[in-house]
Order: sequence, then structure tokens, then C-alpha cells
Amino acid sequence: MNLKKIEKGTISVAFVHEAIQCLRDRGLDEWPLLAKAGISPELLASPQARVSSTHYGVLWHGIAQTLDDEFFGLDSHRMKAGSFTLLCHSVIHSDTLDKALRRAIRFLGLVLDDLQGSLQIEEPEEGRVKAEVAFIQVKDGGPDLPMRSSLTHSAPPKPAFAYGTYLLILHGLACWLIGRRIPILSADFRCTEPPFSGEWSVLFSQDLHFSKPCSGIRFSASYLSMKVVQNEKTMKEFLRSAPANFLVKYNNSSNLSAQIRRKLRNTAPAEWPNFSELVQQFHVSEATLRRRLDDEGESYQGIRDGLRRDLAIGLLSNSQKSLADIAQALGFSETSAFHRAFKKWTGIRAGEYRVIGKAEGI
Repeated sequence: MNLKKIEKGTISVAFVHEAIQCLRDRGLDEWPLLAKAGISPELLASPQARVSSTHYGVLWHGIAQTLDDEFFGLDSHRMKAGSFTLLCHSVIHSDTLDKALRRAIRFLGLVLDDLQGSLQIEEPEEGRVKAEVAFIQVKDGGPDLPMRSSLTHSAPPKPAFAYGTYLLILHGLACWLIGRRIPILSADFRCTEPPFSGEWSVLFSQDLHFSKPCSGIRFSASYLSMKVVQNEKTMKEFLRSAPANFLVKYNNSSNLSAQIRRKLRNTAPAEWPNFSELVQQFHVSEATLRRRLDDEGESYQGIRDGLRRDLAIGLLSNSQKSLADIAQALGFSETSAFHRAFKKWTGIRAGEYRVIGKAEGI
């Protein structure tokens, strides 16, 4: 069994609630789409619960087809189903990321009315050696404004999910186009901080700011000159897996915690090193390793638990293995220990992930 292929990362159930809110607002029944995506109703009652990125992607597509809107009804103008595919076609022949992003932002400006993006270059502060920073800025407006170029902030802030979805689309697309992760230096949101802001720190950056004048993400401007390495052939594969691929594949930076996760992913859980062994592998002192992880808001135990949790959800969602076999594969000496750990991680029992069964097409 290849656990590396099974583990695809997971999405907080908070994003499921945000996604299906547009259905509830329209008086539509969300349960058929949740069932098709393999997301059991029990998960929605637990704030700690998570779903596999694959299942969330199926839900995303289901909502888009039902509403004919790939932006979850978060804009006054629908982003009709198929828009993201056309967006990819519009940028795939760009020679650099700079040109691709500017085309993508213009495209989104045509299909959305309430959000207007722009790509700006922020010069380093005088007297400092810092490099230029690229800033994808998102401003609020509305269809009632006479000129799109004069968008102001007269409109009330949108939910964090609206800004996050807009920025995730652009960031995920940008990472894929150049074939590498683009670390986000900071992320701003015009809205107040939502309960699930911890998820934003994983998907965007630890440096989060809310109640700001506008929304946006910052990253090194050096990435803008990089060549687009994708083509129409690779785009077909990318579109088959979107949005699950860019929601998870590019959500970890090259920091220490990401290095540890990669090391663990390449090792069977039963053989994962303890903290003392990990210290030796990284050739640092225990105090240094703890401090560096603490600076990233992480701990070794938390990384191990999070990876085991995602592996467990992947196995429960995408395999027919028994709970005993899954417990053994994850390095638990007893199935009961796995049951206790899973309940602690997610707030629900492991078996509840199989109440509905596998989603169609997964």
C-alpha cells in the first residue's frame, strides 16, 4: 500500500459550510450534493472535522454545476461553469508568470462584478536591502458603480471565503504555471477575522491581517519573471484535478515544518523518528528545533498527528480497508488507540466517514 498516494491533504469542514451556504441561501437542498461528494452529514456537526481534498473538489464541481456558478454565488454576477477552464486557456500561452497573472486578473474582472483585482509591484523601503514585492490586490465594488476603474470601498466587506476563493484561484494557478510553490509573505483581508482563520494561515501565510483597507497577497516579485512551463497537454490533467490539486498541493511552504512533513511522507508511520532522532537528522539541538517550530506555530507532535489524521481520512475515503488494517498501516499497535486518536483529531468516530460511502467518480 502506497500511503504517499493515499494522503492528499484535507480541508476543514468550515469550508464545506462556507461552500454550501450559497445553496441554503437559495433554498436548495445541499444533502444530495454532499452525498455525491462522499461527505457524511455527521461531519457538519463537528467543528474539528475535515474532509479529503478530493471530496471537497467534487463538492465544488457539484455546486458549480447546480448554480452554474464557479464562485459559489459570492459575486452579484455568476462565474458560469466552464469559466475556470477558459481562464486557463487564456493564460496558458503566456511566456512569463507576470503576463499570465495580469491576463488572469483581467479575465476575472470581466466575469465578476463585485471584486476587482490588480497586480502591483511594491518597491523596497528606502535604506533597506529587501527585494521588490508583488502584491495581488483585491478591491470591493459593485455593479451599481458607474466606472469599474473607480472601484471604492463603499460596499460592505464580503465574507472571508469570497476573498480567499478569489486569491486561492490566482495563487494556485500561478504555482501550477511555473511548476513550483510561490511562498506567500503576507495576506490581507478587508473583512473581520473568521473562526476558521487558522486554515488561512495554512493555505496562505502565518502573517495574516484582517480588517484591512483591501484584501490581497504578497510574494517575492522575482517569481514574476519566471517562465510558464505548462502547455495545453498538461493543462488537461490540471483541470481534471482542480480545484483539489491547488487547494492542497501548494499549501505548504519550504519552511522547517514542511521539510519535516516531506520526510515523514516518505517513511512508513511505524518508522517515524521520535523527536531525539529527528534532532539528529537535522543536525541541530533539541532547543533549536523546538524554537524554530514554535516560530512557525508548529510542534513535532502536531505535525505527526496532522499527517496521521490526513492519512486516515484518505484511507477511509478512498479505500475499502478495515479499520483494523488502517490502524496498523498508520502505526497504531491497537485499533482502539486509533479510534481514540481519530475522535480526538476530528471530533467524530472513524466509521462515520463511511456512513455514505465512496463518492461517485472518486
